[in-house]
Amino acid sequence: MPDRTRSSSVRRYALLAAKIAVSLILLAVLFSRVDMRAVWAQARHASMAWLLTALAIYGVSALVSTWRWHLLLETQRVHVAPLRLLGSFLVASFFNNFLPSNIGGDVVRIADTAGPARSKTLATMVVFMDRALGLMGLVLVSAIGATIAAGSTGHPPSPIWPSWLWGGFILGAVLGAPAVLAPAGFGRLLKPLTVFHPEWIGGRIETLIHTLGRFRNAPGAIAGTFAGAVVVQGLMVVYYLAVAYALRIPIGLWDLAVIVPLSFVVQMAPVSVNGFGVREATFSLYFTRIGLPVGSAVLLSLMATVTTMVFTLSGAAVYVARTR
Repeated sequence: MPDRTRSSSVRRYALLAAKIAVSLILLAVLFSRVDMRAVWAQARHASMAWLLTALAIYGVSALVSTWRWHLLLETQRVHVAPLRLLGSFLVASFFNNFLPSNIGGDVVRIADTAGPARSKTLATMVVFMDRALGLMGLVLVSAIGATIAAGSTGHPPSPIWPSWLWGGFILGAVLGAPAVLAPAGFGRLLKPLTVFHPEWIGGRIETLIHTLGRFRNAPGAIAGTFAGAVVVQGLMVVYYLAVAYALRIPIGLWDLAVIVPLSFVVQMAPVSVNGFGVREATFSLYFTRIGLPVGSAVLLSLMATVTTMVFTLSGAAVYVARTR
């Protein structure tokens, strides 16, 4: 094995080991602060009806997410059957939940649409736009939830100031809008990168400018995709609410509208295995600030994650069927 390949493998495994260590340490600290017998008993008596409801809600969110992806592809004149996109989305969700990286799912989506798009760069840009609009929708839902929760009578002081979230949403819009509204100018900003490989990078920049131009010329599709992103994030909040009902955890909708999107943002940091430990710590910090026990936070986070993993097993079935 060449030294460069061996070094790359060592770094990859060292990074994975560090992520596993972070997840295990955080979970161990949290478990040390809860009564595991009580948490286990609460989990065993969870309402199956509410958990099945949660699965149904998650299924609806997957359909809306697939529709968003299809809408963005159509703006680029890339025609892929919605049912095929749904299968790809399910496989991507399975990879995201069972591989130690959230990037694996995006690789599946890009690979499945690069052929019809006749360009990996174009397929990547569509997935990136879907991700960016999804992040904007996520912050908006969190900002709305924090604003309503802060204005509720008798609600403890919110640990997250709504102004921070609104500021983040506005900042994201201000930074992202120029790329879509003036793709040629955005391309010129990237031109210095061509010094590394003029032909290869230059070709990608041209594809990027062309892709952004088509997005600019389809404002209705962009608005629809963003609205779909808000709907998906709203469904995820309701999904967590159904899991909370199943576990009889007394947390309100608007508090979940704050913590659920924020936990998704925190999980994007590549410091743990699929967000384990980091996600539970985020829930615990918020729960303690609003007067709820750490045990409820850990249980809700883990139960929602397990329920999600159960749903995404459908992606494994699709993957096996496709390979056959």
